[in-house]
Amino acid sequence: MKHLLFFGCITLLLVSCKEDTTNTMFVTGNVKGLKKGTLYLQHVPDSTLVTIDSLEVEGDGGFSFKTKLESPEIFYLYLNKKDNNEINDRIAFFGEPGNITINTNWNTFDLNATIEGSATQKKLEEYRKTMSRFNKRSLEIMQESANAEGPLDSNQLDSLKNLSDKNIQRGYAYALNFALNNKDSYIAPYIALTEVSDANIKYLDSINNSLTPEVAASKYGKALKTFLELRKKNE
Repeated sequence: MKHLLFFGCITLLLVSCKEDTTNTMFVTGNVKGLKKGTLYLQHVPDSTLVTIDSLEVEGDGGFSFKTKLESPEIFYLYLNKKDNNEINDRIAFFGEPGNITINTNWNTFDLNATIEGSATQKKLEEYRKTMSRFNKRSLEIMQESANAEGPLDSNQLDSLKNLSDKNIQRGYAYALNFALNNKDSYIAPYIALTEVSDANIKYLDSINNSLTPEVAASKYGKALKTFLELRKKNE
């Protein structure tokens, strides 16, 4: 009986000491070809980029980070290759509790990264894929003007401006609709805040009012509510 009591106490002790990982994000992966450098896990808690953790890489591009989350948000995996050049060295991803895997190459760090394990990241990638088409069209319109054989007359300039304005409007409409159609995803308030914050306030209100309780209580959900309150106060 004493032995049973002893083992029972040990079991309870082990259970009580077990780490609660409910709101923990594990970021693992590999930077192919990386022999030497430092990887940093970063985020923006308020308005300043902050480093959460770092890892010195020596001969192996494998890495692992762990951090607690209050709610899903944008994180950054930054690679310092010690070449005094920060271009193409930072991967942005939507972090959330659970296991997230990031694999990439050292020489094209943020260009061909594959990110798995985050449902919100997949939504972000879906959104960016379509938005890239609108951005591409804007560049094409600019090139039409720059590549003209001679000076454009007022009618031609007006025509190009109308094309540009309509393309921008379609991009805005897509962003707003994407947020409204994903009211149960943390991507909705994020898009409202970072992509279309200057849109008509009635549209932003619609997004805010449509959010599920869980999303509304998240970091970006709360930030959107505060942002709208300030806009209404100043208008």
